[in-house]
Amino acid sequence: MGYTEIRDDLRAELAEIEAAGLFKREREITTPQSAHIETTKGPALNFCANNYLGLADHPDVVAAARAALDDWGFGMASVRFICGTQSQHRDLEREIAEFSGTDDAILFPSCFDANGGIFEVLMGPEDAIISDTLNHASIIDGVRLSKAKRFRYANRDMADLRAQLETARAQDARRILIVTDGVFSMDGYYAPLEEICDLADEFGALVMVDDSHAVGFVGEHGRGTHEHCGVLTDDGNRVDILTGTLGKALGGGSGGYVAAHQEIIDLLKQRARPYLFSNAVAPSIVAGSRAALTIARESDEPRERLQHNARLFRDLMTEAGFDLLPGSHAIVPVMFPGEDGARQASEIADVMLDHGVYVIAFSFPVVPRGEARIRVQLSAAHTDADIRTCVQAFVAAREQVAPDADGG
Repeated sequence: MGYTEIRDDLRAELAEIEAAGLFKREREITTPQSAHIETTKGPALNFCANNYLGLADHPDVVAAARAALDDWGFGMASVRFICGTQSQHRDLEREIAEFSGTDDAILFPSCFDANGGIFEVLMGPEDAIISDTLNHASIIDGVRLSKAKRFRYANRDMADLRAQLETARAQDARRILIVTDGVFSMDGYYAPLEEICDLADEFGALVMVDDSHAVGFVGEHGRGTHEHCGVLTDDGNRVDILTGTLGKALGGGSGGYVAAHQEIIDLLKQRARPYLFSNAVAPSIVAGSRAALTIARESDEPRERLQHNARLFRDLMTEAGFDLLPGSHAIVPVMFPGEDGARQASEIADVMLDHGVYVIAFSFPVVPRGEARIRVQLSAAHTDADIRTCVQAFVAAREQVAPDADGG
């Protein structure tokens, strides 16, 4: 079959995506990432970035990255074990480990790669992986790459997790690994890590957490979901493996990591394919991420501002009669349930950009059918005025798109 025939198939598939209202079109930003941006449609307030601490354009982060170009060069042109390891790579890994409360850490090109590389290294056919049903796609793909037995438990359902642990133990699994997102990105819900760790202790299982939507700003000192849930204490860390990203709160560049026990890190350096066969993280990214981690570690003000912003947005949207998922995280899903919800969410998001507010709608298959939403993400860089403008844009867009909707 030549490309002409394949092209017709691809065009038909694209047409199906378009007809279903699921076609993704990328909006172009013409400025640095920030709370205030310019798009090809004009200026906008950005309420859909993972820029939780507002560090993507922070002057200290930018200055560190710029200086690294002179001090360390543009790129490594090598994988880590050949000649791709600079001193600053190891410095960042040690700093991540100290912040995470683990023995050591290992950098990957992205957290997707970190999750894609860990399972087949640690888990074989005689082992079992028990995964939350709403885990990130990178975890799902990583689990598929391993030959371990696979079990799933309903989202944050500890009774179901216990049942899966009992089944895995009854099948004489050698190693059992429970894996969960720390924060579920479409809902803003926290994993119940204390209960998960209690079950892991009872069944002799390991615990792995992807903390991408928490590291840097969740917990008393911003160390992550494990701190927030009380499983990181002065007595130790009850989570065995943490994965995370440098691409969200910690400067928003690129790169991910695994932070874990020393033996796990050492084995990943020997056998994790995304680590062994990918270029090292670029020098400027490493330097900028180190500066961002320093800010996250040493300053409480951005975290406190972010918490204030999330509370204010929730309060104002509730007063305006919008349906929000409950919670306290900086991810705030604004729900548009029902058969017409996906259309409403998409049209409201489009109208809001005309009002100068940038948000994105999500619908099936990204979220369950009938649970369409606009996922709003607050940043420490937003002001009270920005948040009030966002809420006003929601109200105006609702009146235009769905004038019969309940406005409270």
